[in-house]
Order: sequence, then C-alpha cells, then structure tokens
Amino acid sequence: MSQGSQKPQAVYLHIPFCTNKCFYCDFNSYVLKNQPVMEYLQGLEREMERTVKEVPPGEIKTIFVGGGTPTVLKPDEMEYFLKTVRTYFPNWSDSIEFSMEANPGTTDLEKLSAMREGGVNRISFGVQSFQNELLKGIGRIHDTDDVYQSLENARKAGFENMSIDLMFGLPNQTVEMLAESVDKALALGLPHYSIYSLKVEENTLFHTMYKKNQLPLPNEDDELQMYQLLMDRMKKAGYEQYEISNFAKPGYHSRHNMAYWLNEDYYGLGAGAHGYVGHQRHMNIKGVNPYTEATKEGLPRLETFTVPKEEAMEDFMMVGLRVLSGVSESHFKEQFGLAIEEVFAEPLHKMLDAGLMEKTGEGYRLSEQGLLFGNDVFGTFIGSLTAKE
Repeated sequence: MSQGSQKPQAVYLHIPFCTNKCFYCDFNSYVLKNQPVMEYLQGLEREMERTVKEVPPGEIKTIFVGGGTPTVLKPDEMEYFLKTVRTYFPNWSDSIEFSMEANPGTTDLEKLSAMREGGVNRISFGVQSFQNELLKGIGRIHDTDDVYQSLENARKAGFENMSIDLMFGLPNQTVEMLAESVDKALALGLPHYSIYSLKVEENTLFHTMYKKNQLPLPNEDDELQMYQLLMDRMKKAGYEQYEISNFAKPGYHSRHNMAYWLNEDYYGLGAGAHGYVGHQRHMNIKGVNPYTEATKEGLPRLETFTVPKEEAMEDFMMVGLRVLSGVSESHFKEQFGLAIEEVFAEPLHKMLDAGLMEKTGEGYRLSEQGLLFGNDVFGTFIGSLTAKE
C-alpha cells in the first residue's frame, strides 16, 4: 500500500489498564484499581467517530488491540468496546486479522467468548517464561498453570489463531531455562511465537535496579547463545523466522505488525497511541483522564507532525530490515520515487562489505550474521540522511 494513495487499512487501539505494572514495562499503562474504565471507552468511541470523519477508512485488513492489558476489561466493557470498533470501522476484509493482547492471569471463558463474538480472531498471550520464579522476578501476576488454563479456555471459545510471547535475557535466566521455556512453548503447537530480548528501559523498576547494580542479567555471550538457541529450535520445529523476534507456521505471520514493518499507514487510537496516515505521524495525550477529557473537545492529540522525506526513508530501512525477507526496491521506489542505492549508497556498501547485509532479487536483507547484530545495522541508517541536514 503506497502512502496517501489508499485509505488506511490497519487499526491500532490502546487499552491502557493493567492489574499491576511489570518491572520491565515502559508502555503507557496504569494500574486498573479505581480507574474510570467506561469513561475511557466512551472517550475512545468519540475519538473513533472524529477520526473516521476526518480520514475515512478503507477495507480494514488488520485490527490490533494492545495495552496495558486489554483483557482486564470486564465482559460487558469488552462487549461495548468491540461493538464501537465494529460501528466505526465496519468494512472488514473477509480475511481480517483481529488481534488482542492478553495476560494469562486475566482471561476466563466468559471474557474470551465475548471477545470471539465481538470479532476478535487472534490472541497474543504475554507468557514471557515457563519458570514461575522468573515470572515472579519480572512482576508478572500469572503462573504457568494460568497459561495452560487460558489456552484451554481460548480453544473452548473458538480461537485457533493464537500466539505467545516469550522473553530472554531476563534477570537470573540461564540458557537452560530458556531452552526449557522454548520446549514447553513448542509442545503447545501454536501457529505463532514472538520471542523478545529484555531491554532495560528508563522509568521502570528494572532501570532503577540496573543503575544500582542490583539487576543480575545474563552476560552478552549467554544472551547471544540464547538467541541462537531459539532460532535453531524454532527452525527445527518447522517455524519460519519472518522477523527478528517472530516465528510462524506458513500463513500465520502477524499481518498487523507487517503493516508497521512495511511503513504502511495505520490509525492509532487511545491514550498515548501513535498513528501514521498520509506521511503524518501523531501521538495522543497519555494520561487516562486528560485523554478522556480531550476527546470531548476534538482529537486528543499531544503532537502531530509531517514526517520529512529523509526521516521516512530512514524509518523504511530501519523497520523493513527487521523482516527477514528484507526491504524491497520496488516498494521503496513506490513510496519515495528514488532507488535505495542512490539514497543509501554509503551505509549499504558498509554493511554489505561487513557481511551484515546481502543483496536479494527484490532488494536487501540482513545476512545470517547481520541477524545477530541487527541493532548495529539499523544504527548505520538512523541519522545517515537527517544528520546531514
């Protein structure tokens, strides 16, 4: 989809509530207790109404509900929320992917049934680990029994397309622990897995602990071994690694995330949500009450800006190279009217010579070695144009 030539076909919706704040989390989320949830959902409906009047949607191919933990909504709140989504984005593709993030500690059959009846057809469970001691150490509220129960309930509610998130590089995690988690995850036979490395972000408990030298993280060699182990295990189990952190059975890659990685337009609705439509990026007001109040007056924007062409081209390379198929020459030319080679000759040659990237029939991609050092590759493109201005 070329930016500006089609109406947006992807929708992101943010539910900012959680039962508690995980120790590593820097997302825009708030502990649920005493929060005005229904007022927030009504504000979200107002934002949907104003948004589609301003930028009418095309045929919706993907919807993703993130957080926070969207599954903390009560069944009646969930029904109301999903009804408003269908009201303002009614033109769904026959093959729509409608995903919702879920915490294994916040799902029961009634809630999952309300989600399925409301159109959700894909769930991403934040499992993170199959060791209860590690889960406790990162501030998760669920245990491994909750994981199995939630998956059973989801299947009873009619879900087939399910994914789980795992993390590696956690405090006190060993390579053997990760191997056990991967084995237990694969035993579930799900169509999709996301496996991320821990990043210690500012404004988190882990960052405070890290600064005080109180965070017992694995060393770099162990973390590299963890990544190589999970890539090997997933490949042997028949999963395609289609993005640095994502693995899928054929036909089950996350189409919503692919819209981000291909630099396509998407609506971003809810407190703190980001959207990208027609070369314009926006970020919404973050706080629950300030956001809700702002929706009564207009669109709840914190900032809106046109993305300069140079920055958009850098973004294209940075996010596109996360995908293992790489960046497409034709897609780049379609968006920017230029060839990748003429824009990024210097960083391209540097990475090709270093063996971290390789040429494909379609464009460029990370090499096997480049996969292990993706951030180094991305860093050569960030600022390579904008720094010259």
